Amino acid sequence: MSIRGKTAIVGFAEIPTRRSYPDRSTMSVMAEVARNAVRDAGLRKEDIDGLICGENVNSLTLAQTLGFKPRYTSSMTTHGASGATSIAVAAAAIEAGLANYVLCIFGESRPASSSRIQGAQAARGGGGPASIGSEWEAPFGPVIAANGGYGLIKQRHMFEFGTTQEQFAKCAVDERFNALLNENAVWQGQPITIDDVLNSRYTNDPLHLLECVMPCSGANAVVVTSAERARALPNPPVYILGIGGPATRHDTIWQEDEITTSPVVLSAPNALKMAQYNVKDVQFAEFYDCYTILVMMCLEDAGICLKGEIGGFYEDTDTTYKGEFPINTDGGQISGGQPGGVAGGFRHVVEAARQIMKRAGPRQVQKGDLCLVNG
Repeated sequence: MSIRGKTAIVGFAEIPTRRSYPDRSTMSVMAEVARNAVRDAGLRKEDIDGLICGENVNSLTLAQTLGFKPRYTSSMTTHGASGATSIAVAAAAIEAGLANYVLCIFGESRPASSSRIQGAQAARGGGGPASIGSEWEAPFGPVIAANGGYGLIKQRHMFEFGTTQEQFAKCAVDERFNALLNENAVWQGQPITIDDVLNSRYTNDPLHLLECVMPCSGANAVVVTSAERARALPNPPVYILGIGGPATRHDTIWQEDEITTSPVVLSAPNALKMAQYNVKDVQFAEFYDCYTILVMMCLEDAGICLKGEIGGFYEDTDTTYKGEFPINTDGGQISGGQPGGVAGGFRHVVEAARQIMKRAGPRQVQKGDLCLVNG
C-alpha cells in the first residue's frame, strides 16, 4: 500500500522562535499557531476533525483547551522525529478515513530559567525514555544533555573519514546565512564566519558552541487533508509523496556498533521508493540538525553523498538558499532555534511546505518542487 500523492499539506503557521516568551504559556503559543494554520488553509475550527501534537502535551488535553472536538487524536513520542512522524500519521489517518482535516501542532513556551532546569534534569536522567543500561548513562555520563553523545559521533566521524573542523563549521555558517533574512529565526541578522565557529568555546570537545542548537520558545502547525479536498482550498497543495520510518537503530548511543550511521539509512530509501524518485532528483533538503554532525551524517545516510564524503560535499557546495543544493533554508535549528515541545524538528516540515508553496520571500529557492525532509 502506498499513500503517494493521496494527501497534502494545505496550510501552515509559525510564530517567531525566541529565547523565551516570559509572559506566555505553552497553550497560548500553540493556540496562536493552531488558529493561524487553520485560517491559512482556508478552513474553520469546526472543519478540523484530527489533531496530532508532541510528547510534551497530551492530545486530548490540547483538544479540549483549544476547543476542538476531533474524532482522531494522537501524541507523538519519537523525540526529534515527532514532527515528521506526525505527517506520516496524519496521511495514514486521512487515507484510512479516520479524519478529513488533521492539524499537526508542536510548540512550547519556555521560562527564561528553563535551560538551567533542564540541565539539572538531564544530569539526573530527566525522566526520559530508558533502555537497557541507560539508567547509568543518563545520570553519570558522558556529559550533561546530548552534547556527550554527539561529541562522540563527531569525534568518530573525524577519525574514520578525516572530516575536518572547518568542514563542520561550513555547515553552521551556511545555516546562519539562511537565517539572516528569516524573521522567525532567533539569530536573524547575525552573521557568523568559519573562524567564529572554530573560535567559539567547546560544549564538549570536539563540538563548538556555534555548531549546537539553543533551546528556545516557539510553535509551528500545519493542516493535512486529502489530495481531492486540497484542490478546493486556496493554497497550492504540498503533496506527501513518500514516507519512511520512523526508524531506529538504538536509543542510547553506546549500544550502537556503528555510531556514524543513523536510522536514515533505513527511512530514506523507503520514502524515496514510495515517492518514485531517486535521491538525485531531490532539489533541496530540510534535515534535523541539533548539531552539525547529525545533519551531515544523516545527509550521507540519505544518499546525498557517499558515506564519509559529507565534509568535502560541504566544502565544495553552496548549501544556502541561493546555492546549488539548499539545506535548511530557514536556518534550521542551529541558527533558527530549537523550539521546545519537539517543535524544533517540525520547523523543517513547515519550511519545506513554505518553499514548495513559493512563499519564502527573499529566501525562496530557485528549484523548489521536490524536498526531502528528515526528522
